[in-house]
Amino acid sequence: MEFRYTPRQRELKDAAIALFEKIAIFEEQCEADNGLPPEAHATIRSAVLECGLQAVNMPVEWGGAGLSILEQVIVQEELGKLTNALWDTVWRPANALKACTPEQRERFLVPVVRGERRDCVAVTEPNAGSDPQAVKATARRSGDSYILNGEKWFVTVGDAADFLIVLAMVEGAPTMFLVDKDLPGVQMARVPRYMHTFVYEHPEFTFTDVEVPADCVLGEVGQGYELTRDWFVEERLMIGARTVGAAARALTEAAAWATQREQFGSAIATYQLIQAMLADSTVDVLTNRTLVYQAAWEADQGLDRKQLHARAAVVKLAASEAAGRVVDRAVQIFGGRGYMRDYAVERLYRELRVDRIWEGTSEVQRLVIGNEIVKRGVAGLLSFPS
Repeated sequence: MEFRYTPRQRELKDAAIALFEKIAIFEEQCEADNGLPPEAHATIRSAVLECGLQAVNMPVEWGGAGLSILEQVIVQEELGKLTNALWDTVWRPANALKACTPEQRERFLVPVVRGERRDCVAVTEPNAGSDPQAVKATARRSGDSYILNGEKWFVTVGDAADFLIVLAMVEGAPTMFLVDKDLPGVQMARVPRYMHTFVYEHPEFTFTDVEVPADCVLGEVGQGYELTRDWFVEERLMIGARTVGAAARALTEAAAWATQREQFGSAIATYQLIQAMLADSTVDVLTNRTLVYQAAWEADQGLDRKQLHARAAVVKLAASEAAGRVVDRAVQIFGGRGYMRDYAVERLYRELRVDRIWEGTSEVQRLVIGNEIVKRGVAGLLSFPS
């Protein structure tokens, strides 16, 4: 076992740190204006392309960075330190797009890789959240097209994206479709306001008799759940990485504040109750970073798909809940200032809450882990691969 970064990993980490610093200057503007103007996005896009961290999960031959899962985790950990979810300005196409045909790849994926287009995933519905099998959106074959009808909620980046990856039922068969946002019948019905200030929005969409060409089926008819599950697995690992990074930033900010903030004649870092919070937060960050890295490494080694599904659930559950604890302590250490939006810990406090909900709630992760234990036993989850 080797617990040091390789030269390549160190290079990627340094590149991600440098990119963090270039994007972080937009944090306060994004908070104040509930988003960024086009010129700011253009500046960030140039920075991403300059450092070569565009589409880190896509092969080099398609224009991506071609990083392994572990390398992606290293990058996402650093980007997760950004507030206002500015990490999402560093685009990474949904891995379901790897199922594109050569023609679809040129039309949809390659422009996304270059930062010229943006995709978003539309799975959730008013009555289909944790249970994707409750999806009611339908697509009916009609000649050389499918007629799509339905409603989708919480479509992250839906305001900025120009096409959607939509999960719908084709005579009961779950299927993914590539749907251009400007097609007749596609409507961004509502843009709800959320607890966090996110650089992008999470709109609700309706699809009314949308004629989608048959060559815009992603993968095969009936492959929708499989593509969705693979997307969830990758996203859960990346959420683990980003929440570890966010927790590390919250801890760093809290430790620096506690060292310079004086009350009762001494820096509050000298008081044992403050030290206990800093110590507990350190444990949360270090243990979860190790867990995330282990799972990412196992994914690169070809861990059994079902085992990896459960491992990703462990990662998301542990890291997201630990990050919640860390940032809560950080706010407490900052006191009244921790409740002010001027401070990163306050923004992180609001932003990290959703990580226990989206891409599968903490309760769903517990069910995934529990089902894995019931079906295949606990040994596979507890052991290292041989």
